[in-house]
Amino acid sequence: MARTARGLTKSLHLPEHRALCDLLTKTRRKAGLTQQIVAKRLKRPQSFVAKYEGGERRLDLIEFIAVAEALAADPVKLLRAFLKHIR
Repeated sequence: MARTARGLTKSLHLPEHRALCDLLTKTRRKAGLTQQIVAKRLKRPQSFVAKYEGGERRLDLIEFIAVAEALAADPVKLLRAFLKHIR
């Protein structure tokens, strides 16, 4: 795993990050949405969606909430599902 100068592992390389990416992808597919549609709702390029779903990009809290809303999902419920999965 990649380490930072402080010796901490970057979250991009943690299994929890992969689990979050998978949850967001699964939620999008379950809603019947394409990456293109989500990107349009976010007013971002489709590559933005592809990168966070593929694990190449992290989302901050504000972005996570915007993504959840673009997926027509409750961000709190998504976070709870994520925490349940990783615990």
